[in-house]
Amino acid sequence: MLDIVRVPVLADNYAWLIHDTDSGETVVVDPGEAGPVIAAAKMRDWRIDRVWTTHWHPDHTGGNAEMKAYGATIVGPAAEADRIPTLDEQVGEGDVVRLGAHAATVMTVPGHTQGHIAFHFADDAAIFTGDTLFAMGCGRLFEGTPADMFANMQRYAVLSDETEVFCGHEYTQSNGRYALVAEPDNADIVARMAEVDAARAKGEPTVPTTIGLERATNPFLRATSVEQLAGYRAAKDAFRG
Repeated sequence: MLDIVRVPVLADNYAWLIHDTDSGETVVVDPGEAGPVIAAAKMRDWRIDRVWTTHWHPDHTGGNAEMKAYGATIVGPAAEADRIPTLDEQVGEGDVVRLGAHAATVMTVPGHTQGHIAFHFADDAAIFTGDTLFAMGCGRLFEGTPADMFANMQRYAVLSDETEVFCGHEYTQSNGRYALVAEPDNADIVARMAEVDAARAKGEPTVPTTIGLERATNPFLRATSVEQLAGYRAAKDAFRG
């Protein structure tokens, strides 16, 4: 069994502790800073064995050096090894990383950064998407193209509805405000935003989400062409709602 814990770090980032209750092994995904992650693990009497890094941005790797000093092995994208100096193990498309008896397949999902990866536990119906797929949104295209991101969305869209999506930021409310503009007649988005607004008013998180929920409410995952996704991305980048 996997026990997954959300750890808020920095301003609006989430790191994720993944603990295998059978082996006692623990991984942390994208520790933007180490302190809160170490504290969350110590509170549960968990040892952190490995760090899984989705991409090189400092708000996802800022805690790597301290985690390494703490004894963790740093795993991350081979394509960004020159930008992640703490990296111990390099992985890419189709590689398998393990946590106890649980296996996660590495997916290369470029666009936000060119070497960005995701970690998909198919048997456990969980995926860690970093800054590619968000609740009701997708990542900015800092290094890639709309075609890159459209291809990513197509890959995510065919995962099972129950697959839980663990992303890197609490962006749901701002993403949802744009989603209402992109698809004003989508009743599922309207209903979801009522829930999101209520949760955020109480200071509650809105992730993880699920592929099924994103398939119903995420304009980027619902885009039917590269051109449509490109239009959504340009509009969202300029959106101030």
